[in-house]
Amino acid sequence: MINNTYYLVGGNRFDGDYNPMGHSTYTQVYTDAIRKFNLEDDGTTLTVTHLPTITDAANLHRRDYNAAPHITPNGAEGISVFSGVFQPTVNLPFLSSVSIDSVGYALDSNFQQYYNHYHCAVLPLYSALTQEMHTVFFGGIAQYYDSAGVLVQDNQVPFTSTIARVTRGADGALAEYKLPEEMPALLGASAEFIPLTQIPAYRNEVMKLDELPQDSTLVGYIYGGISSTARNVFFTNTGTQSSASNQIFRVYVIKTETTGLDQLNEHSTGSLRLQVFPNPNEGEFAVKFQLTKVEPAKISIFAMDGKKLSEETLSNLHPGENTYRPNLQGVNVRQNLIILVETPSETAMQKVVIQPRGHR
Repeated sequence: MINNTYYLVGGNRFDGDYNPMGHSTYTQVYTDAIRKFNLEDDGTTLTVTHLPTITDAANLHRRDYNAAPHITPNGAEGISVFSGVFQPTVNLPFLSSVSIDSVGYALDSNFQQYYNHYHCAVLPLYSALTQEMHTVFFGGIAQYYDSAGVLVQDNQVPFTSTIARVTRGADGALAEYKLPEEMPALLGASAEFIPLTQIPAYRNEVMKLDELPQDSTLVGYIYGGISSTARNVFFTNTGTQSSASNQIFRVYVIKTETTGLDQLNEHSTGSLRLQVFPNPNEGEFAVKFQLTKVEPAKISIFAMDGKKLSEETLSNLHPGENTYRPNLQGVNVRQNLIILVETPSETAMQKVVIQPRGHR
Protein backbone atom coordinates (compact mmCIF):
# COMPACT_ATOMS: atom_id res chain seq x y z
CA MET A 1 0.00 0.00 0.00
CA ILE A 2 0.86 3.66 -0.46
CA ASN A 3 -1.38 5.80 1.71
CA ASN A 4 -4.81 4.17 1.23
CA THR A 5 -4.23 2.70 -2.23
CA TYR A 6 -3.22 -0.89 -2.94
CA TYR A 7 -0.57 -1.70 -5.55
CA LEU A 8 -0.26 -4.99 -7.43
CA VAL A 9 3.13 -4.72 -9.13
CA GLY A 10 4.58 -6.96 -11.85
CA GLY A 11 4.23 -10.72 -11.64
CA ASN A 12 2.88 -13.13 -14.22
CA ARG A 13 0.11 -15.55 -15.02
CA PHE A 14 1.53 -19.09 -14.94
CA ASP A 15 -0.26 -22.15 -16.30
CA GLY A 16 1.12 -25.70 -16.29
CA ASP A 17 3.92 -27.59 -14.54
CA TYR A 18 7.12 -25.71 -13.80
CA ASN A 19 10.49 -27.11 -14.81
CA PRO A 20 13.86 -25.31 -15.01
CA MET A 21 14.89 -26.86 -18.33
CA GLY A 22 12.68 -24.70 -20.51
CA HIS A 23 10.57 -27.58 -21.77
CA SER A 24 7.08 -26.69 -22.96
CA THR A 25 5.21 -27.90 -19.89
CA TYR A 26 3.92 -24.44 -19.04
CA THR A 27 3.02 -21.02 -20.37
CA GLN A 28 3.49 -17.69 -18.65
CA VAL A 29 2.45 -14.13 -19.41
CA TYR A 30 3.98 -11.20 -17.55
CA THR A 31 1.66 -8.37 -16.55
CA ASP A 32 4.33 -5.68 -17.20
CA ALA A 33 2.16 -3.44 -15.07
CA ILE A 34 1.36 -1.58 -11.87
CA ARG A 35 -2.29 -2.19 -11.05
CA LYS A 36 -3.82 0.12 -8.43
CA PHE A 37 -7.09 -0.30 -6.59
CA ASN A 38 -8.98 0.80 -3.48
CA LEU A 39 -10.92 -1.37 -1.04
CA GLU A 40 -13.99 -0.24 0.88
CA ASP A 41 -15.57 -2.38 3.61
CA ASP A 42 -18.85 -1.20 5.17
CA GLY A 43 -19.01 -4.26 7.38
CA THR A 44 -21.21 -6.17 4.95
CA THR A 45 -19.87 -5.63 1.43
CA LEU A 46 -16.26 -5.44 0.25
CA THR A 47 -16.01 -3.13 -2.77
CA VAL A 48 -13.02 -3.02 -5.11
CA THR A 49 -12.47 0.17 -7.11
CA HIS A 50 -9.93 -0.27 -9.91
CA LEU A 51 -7.76 2.73 -10.75
CA PRO A 52 -5.84 3.35 -14.02
CA THR A 53 -3.16 0.73 -14.79
CA ILE A 54 0.43 1.71 -15.58
CA THR A 55 2.17 -0.52 -18.16
CA ASP A 56 5.88 -0.62 -18.98
CA ALA A 57 7.10 -3.76 -20.81
CA ALA A 58 10.76 -2.77 -20.40
CA ASN A 59 10.98 -1.94 -16.70
CA LEU A 60 8.02 -3.76 -15.08
CA HIS A 61 8.57 -7.15 -16.75
CA ARG A 62 9.44 -8.74 -13.39
CA ARG A 63 8.49 -11.60 -11.08
CA ASP A 64 10.08 -13.25 -8.02
CA TYR A 65 11.45 -9.87 -6.96
CA ASN A 66 11.46 -8.02 -3.64
CA ALA A 67 8.76 -5.36 -3.25
CA ALA A 68 9.75 -3.40 -0.16
CA PRO A 69 8.07 -0.40 1.44
CA HIS A 70 10.15 2.74 1.85
CA ILE A 71 10.00 6.21 3.35
CA THR A 72 11.36 9.13 1.31
CA PRO A 73 13.46 11.98 2.82
CA ASN A 74 10.32 14.14 2.91
CA GLY A 75 8.47 11.48 4.92
CA ALA A 76 6.25 10.14 2.12
CA GLU A 77 5.40 6.46 1.65
CA GLY A 78 6.62 4.52 -1.36
CA ILE A 79 7.45 1.08 -2.74
CA SER A 80 10.82 -0.11 -4.04
CA VAL A 81 10.91 -2.82 -6.71
CA PHE A 82 14.29 -4.55 -6.38
CA SER A 83 15.69 -6.74 -9.19
CA GLY A 84 13.51 -9.72 -10.24
CA VAL A 85 13.46 -11.92 -13.35
CA PHE A 86 13.67 -12.12 -16.27
CA GLN A 87 14.95 -9.36 -18.49
CA PRO A 88 12.93 -9.15 -21.73
CA THR A 89 15.92 -9.97 -23.95
CA VAL A 90 17.96 -12.39 -21.80
CA ASN A 91 17.19 -14.95 -19.07
CA LEU A 92 19.03 -13.08 -16.34
CA PRO A 93 17.85 -11.00 -13.37
CA PHE A 94 17.36 -7.27 -13.57
CA LEU A 95 20.13 -5.31 -11.85
CA SER A 96 18.00 -2.17 -11.88
CA SER A 97 15.34 -1.07 -9.40
CA VAL A 98 12.15 0.96 -9.67
CA SER A 99 10.71 3.44 -7.16
CA ILE A 100 6.95 3.90 -6.93
CA ASP A 101 5.15 6.78 -5.19
CA SER A 102 1.60 8.10 -5.07
CA VAL A 103 2.16 10.04 -8.31
CA GLY A 104 3.90 7.47 -10.51
CA TYR A 105 7.10 5.50 -10.83
CA ALA A 106 10.68 5.92 -12.02
CA LEU A 107 13.70 3.77 -12.80
CA ASP A 108 16.42 4.42 -10.21
CA SER A 109 19.19 5.94 -12.31
CA ASN A 110 22.88 5.34 -11.59
CA PHE A 111 22.20 2.27 -9.42
CA GLN A 112 22.63 -1.47 -9.95
CA GLN A 113 21.84 -4.18 -7.38
CA TYR A 114 24.20 -7.16 -7.55
CA TYR A 115 23.15 -9.26 -4.54
CA ASN A 116 19.80 -10.81 -3.49
CA HIS A 117 17.96 -10.84 -6.80
CA TYR A 118 15.08 -13.22 -6.08
CA HIS A 119 12.47 -12.87 -3.37
CA CYS A 120 13.95 -13.28 0.11
CA ALA A 121 13.43 -12.04 3.65
CA VAL A 122 13.67 -8.22 3.75
CA LEU A 123 13.97 -5.79 6.68
CA PRO A 124 13.15 -2.08 5.99
CA LEU A 125 14.52 0.62 8.36
CA TYR A 126 14.34 4.43 8.08
CA SER A 127 16.28 7.06 10.01
CA ALA A 128 14.54 10.42 10.12
CA LEU A 129 17.68 11.97 11.64
CA THR A 130 19.89 11.14 8.67
CA GLN A 131 17.02 10.85 6.14
CA GLU A 132 18.40 7.45 5.09
CA MET A 133 16.28 4.47 4.04
CA HIS A 134 17.94 1.09 4.66
CA THR A 135 16.60 -2.14 3.11
CA VAL A 136 18.35 -5.31 4.34
CA PHE A 137 18.19 -8.53 2.29
CA PHE A 138 18.85 -11.97 3.79
CA GLY A 139 20.34 -14.59 1.46
CA GLY A 140 18.38 -16.04 -1.42
CA ILE A 141 19.33 -16.35 -5.09
CA ALA A 142 21.48 -13.96 -7.12
CA GLN A 143 23.59 -13.65 -10.25
CA TYR A 144 26.51 -12.39 -8.12
CA TYR A 145 28.20 -13.25 -4.84
CA ASP A 146 31.38 -12.23 -3.04
CA SER A 147 34.47 -14.45 -2.88
CA ALA A 148 37.32 -13.11 -0.71
CA GLY A 149 36.46 -9.54 -1.61
CA VAL A 150 36.04 -10.18 -5.34
CA LEU A 151 32.65 -10.01 -7.03
CA VAL A 152 31.81 -13.33 -8.75
CA GLN A 153 29.38 -13.35 -11.66
CA ASP A 154 27.54 -16.64 -12.19
CA ASN A 155 24.92 -16.56 -14.92
CA GLN A 156 23.46 -19.83 -13.67
CA VAL A 157 22.10 -17.57 -10.89
CA PRO A 158 22.95 -19.67 -7.82
CA PHE A 159 21.75 -19.82 -4.24
CA THR A 160 23.78 -17.50 -2.00
CA SER A 161 24.21 -16.75 1.70
CA THR A 162 24.84 -13.01 1.23
CA ILE A 163 23.28 -10.47 3.59
CA ALA A 164 23.35 -7.03 2.01
CA ARG A 165 21.56 -3.74 2.25
CA VAL A 166 20.57 -1.00 -0.15
CA THR A 167 20.62 2.50 1.31
CA ARG A 168 18.78 5.48 -0.18
CA GLY A 169 20.49 8.65 1.00
CA ALA A 170 19.02 12.06 1.74
CA ASP A 171 19.81 13.05 -1.85
CA GLY A 172 17.82 10.10 -3.20
CA ALA A 173 20.87 8.21 -4.47
CA LEU A 174 21.04 4.45 -3.85
CA ALA A 175 24.07 2.31 -2.97
CA GLU A 176 24.55 -1.35 -2.08
CA TYR A 177 26.58 -2.64 0.87
CA LYS A 178 27.63 -6.19 1.71
CA LEU A 179 27.32 -6.89 5.44
CA PRO A 180 30.07 -8.86 7.22
CA GLU A 181 27.54 -11.43 8.44
CA GLU A 182 26.09 -14.10 6.17
CA MET A 183 23.27 -16.60 6.44
CA PRO A 184 24.57 -19.81 8.13
CA ALA A 185 23.92 -21.79 4.92
CA LEU A 186 22.38 -21.36 1.47
CA LEU A 187 19.13 -20.04 2.90
CA GLY A 188 16.71 -17.17 2.46
CA ALA A 189 15.15 -17.70 -0.97
CA SER A 190 11.36 -17.29 -0.72
CA ALA A 191 11.63 -16.72 3.04
CA GLU A 192 9.70 -14.00 4.85
CA PHE A 193 10.70 -11.49 7.51
CA ILE A 194 7.94 -11.26 10.13
CA PRO A 195 8.25 -8.08 12.25
CA LEU A 196 7.28 -7.83 15.89
CA THR A 197 4.21 -5.63 16.17
CA GLN A 198 5.52 -3.69 19.17
CA ILE A 199 8.53 -2.31 17.27
CA PRO A 200 8.12 1.43 16.40
CA ALA A 201 7.17 1.60 12.74
CA TYR A 202 5.52 3.73 10.11
CA ARG A 203 2.10 2.75 8.81
CA ASN A 204 3.67 0.84 5.90
CA GLU A 205 5.73 -1.31 8.37
CA VAL A 206 9.06 0.45 7.77
CA MET A 207 10.76 0.41 11.18
CA LYS A 208 11.76 3.68 12.86
CA LEU A 209 15.48 3.13 13.30
CA ASP A 210 16.01 6.21 15.48
CA GLU A 211 13.47 4.99 18.06
CA LEU A 212 15.10 1.60 18.61
CA PRO A 213 17.18 1.31 21.82
CA GLN A 214 20.95 1.64 21.57
CA ASP A 215 21.53 -1.95 22.64
CA SER A 216 20.40 -5.19 21.00
CA THR A 217 16.73 -5.24 19.94
CA LEU A 218 14.81 -8.27 18.67
CA VAL A 219 12.84 -6.87 15.72
CA GLY A 220 11.35 -10.00 14.17
CA TYR A 221 11.88 -13.44 12.66
CA ILE A 222 12.91 -15.01 9.36
CA TYR A 223 10.64 -17.93 8.51
CA GLY A 224 10.45 -20.49 5.72
CA GLY A 225 12.06 -20.47 2.31
CA ILE A 226 14.39 -22.85 0.51
CA SER A 227 17.39 -24.65 1.97
CA SER A 228 19.85 -25.72 -0.73
CA THR A 229 22.77 -28.13 -0.47
CA ALA A 230 24.81 -26.37 -3.19
CA ARG A 231 24.87 -23.12 -5.13
CA ASN A 232 23.72 -24.56 -8.45
CA VAL A 233 21.16 -27.36 -8.19
CA PHE A 234 18.53 -26.32 -10.74
CA PHE A 235 19.87 -28.39 -13.62
CA THR A 236 20.95 -31.48 -11.63
CA ASN A 237 18.11 -31.72 -9.15
CA THR A 238 16.70 -35.16 -8.40
CA GLY A 239 14.47 -33.83 -5.64
CA THR A 240 16.91 -34.18 -2.76
CA GLN A 241 19.28 -31.25 -3.36
CA SER A 242 16.91 -28.63 -1.93
CA SER A 243 14.06 -28.60 0.55
CA ALA A 244 11.76 -26.31 2.49
CA SER A 245 13.64 -24.80 5.43
CA ASN A 246 12.53 -26.01 8.87
CA GLN A 247 14.31 -23.23 10.78
CA ILE A 248 13.21 -19.93 12.31
CA PHE A 249 15.83 -17.21 12.83
CA ARG A 250 15.65 -14.31 15.27
CA VAL A 251 16.71 -10.95 13.80
CA TYR A 252 18.31 -8.35 16.07
CA VAL A 253 19.30 -4.75 15.37
CA ILE A 254 22.41 -3.86 17.38
CA LYS A 255 22.99 -0.11 17.11
CA THR A 256 26.14 -0.04 19.26
CA GLU A 257 27.99 -2.81 17.39
CA THR A 258 31.30 -1.60 15.92
CA THR A 259 33.24 -4.83 15.36
CA GLY A 260 31.92 -5.48 11.85
CA LEU A 261 32.02 -3.05 8.94
CA ASP A 262 29.86 -3.23 5.86
CA GLN A 263 31.51 -3.03 2.47
CA LEU A 264 30.32 -0.70 -0.28
CA ASN A 265 29.80 -2.55 -3.54
CA GLU A 266 31.39 0.03 -5.82
CA HIS A 267 29.82 -1.66 -8.85
CA SER A 268 26.39 -0.62 -7.56
CA THR A 269 27.11 3.09 -7.99
CA GLY A 270 29.57 2.82 -10.88
CA SER A 271 28.85 3.38 -14.55
CA LEU A 272 31.05 0.64 -16.09
CA ARG A 273 28.49 -2.09 -15.36
CA LEU A 274 31.04 -4.80 -16.10
CA GLN A 275 29.66 -8.20 -17.15
CA VAL A 276 31.16 -11.37 -18.59
CA PHE A 277 29.24 -13.65 -20.99
CA PRO A 278 28.92 -16.56 -20.68
CA ASN A 279 29.89 -17.08 -17.07
CA PRO A 280 30.63 -19.85 -16.15
CA ASN A 281 32.36 -20.70 -19.44
CA GLU A 282 34.83 -23.14 -20.93
CA GLY A 283 37.56 -20.55 -21.57
CA GLU A 284 35.94 -18.44 -24.28
CA PHE A 285 33.99 -15.37 -23.18
CA ALA A 286 33.20 -11.73 -23.90
CA VAL A 287 33.77 -8.78 -21.56
CA LYS A 288 31.02 -6.15 -21.76
CA PHE A 289 31.20 -2.71 -20.18
CA GLN A 290 29.56 0.70 -20.48
CA LEU A 291 31.23 4.05 -21.15
CA THR A 292 29.59 7.40 -20.51
CA LYS A 293 32.07 9.20 -22.78
CA VAL A 294 34.84 8.48 -25.27
CA GLU A 295 37.92 7.31 -23.35
CA PRO A 296 40.40 4.42 -23.47
CA ALA A 297 39.97 1.28 -21.37
CA LYS A 298 42.71 -1.07 -20.17
CA ILE A 299 41.64 -4.68 -19.69
CA SER A 300 43.87 -6.95 -17.62
CA ILE A 301 43.39 -10.65 -16.89
CA PHE A 302 44.91 -12.23 -13.79
CA ALA A 303 45.19 -15.74 -12.41
CA MET A 304 43.80 -16.24 -8.90
CA ASP A 305 47.36 -16.13 -7.49
CA GLY A 306 47.77 -12.57 -8.81
CA LYS A 307 49.88 -13.40 -11.88
CA LYS A 308 49.03 -11.14 -14.82
CA LEU A 309 48.14 -13.24 -17.87
CA SER A 310 47.33 -10.51 -20.38
CA GLU A 311 46.87 -6.77 -20.71
CA GLU A 312 45.48 -4.68 -23.54
CA THR A 313 44.56 -1.01 -23.84
CA LEU A 314 41.55 -0.42 -26.08
CA SER A 315 41.00 2.78 -28.00
CA ASN A 316 38.38 3.82 -30.57
CA LEU A 317 35.67 2.98 -28.04
CA HIS A 318 32.29 4.69 -28.00
CA PRO A 319 29.79 5.82 -25.35
CA GLY A 320 27.39 3.04 -24.43
CA GLU A 321 28.06 -0.71 -24.43
CA ASN A 322 31.44 -1.98 -25.59
CA THR A 323 32.51 -5.62 -26.02
CA TYR A 324 35.98 -7.15 -25.80
CA ARG A 325 36.87 -10.77 -26.56
CA PRO A 326 40.22 -11.72 -25.02
CA ASN A 327 42.72 -13.92 -26.80
CA LEU A 328 43.87 -16.49 -24.25
CA GLN A 329 45.94 -18.67 -26.55
CA GLY A 330 48.77 -20.25 -24.60
CA VAL A 331 47.05 -19.55 -21.29
CA ASN A 332 45.85 -22.37 -19.07
CA VAL A 333 42.17 -21.53 -18.90
CA ARG A 334 41.40 -24.48 -16.63
CA GLN A 335 41.39 -22.02 -13.76
CA ASN A 336 39.25 -19.15 -12.54
CA LEU A 337 40.35 -15.71 -13.71
CA ILE A 338 40.09 -12.10 -12.54
CA ILE A 339 39.02 -9.47 -15.08
CA LEU A 340 40.07 -5.86 -14.37
CA VAL A 341 38.74 -2.97 -16.48
CA GLU A 342 40.33 0.45 -15.93
CA THR A 343 39.42 3.80 -17.46
CA PRO A 344 40.74 7.26 -16.52
CA SER A 345 37.61 7.76 -14.42
CA GLU A 346 36.66 4.32 -13.04
CA THR A 347 37.77 0.77 -12.26
CA ALA A 348 35.78 -2.48 -12.07
CA MET A 349 36.83 -6.05 -11.29
CA GLN A 350 35.09 -9.41 -11.48
CA LYS A 351 35.92 -13.09 -11.16
CA VAL A 352 35.33 -15.37 -14.15
CA VAL A 353 34.38 -18.98 -13.41
CA ILE A 354 36.04 -21.42 -15.84
CA GLN A 355 34.40 -24.85 -15.98
CA PRO A 356 35.87 -27.35 -18.47
CA ARG A 357 33.35 -29.32 -20.50
CA GLY A 358 31.71 -32.08 -18.48
CA HIS A 359 32.37 -30.44 -15.09
CA ARG A 360 29.26 -28.27 -14.70
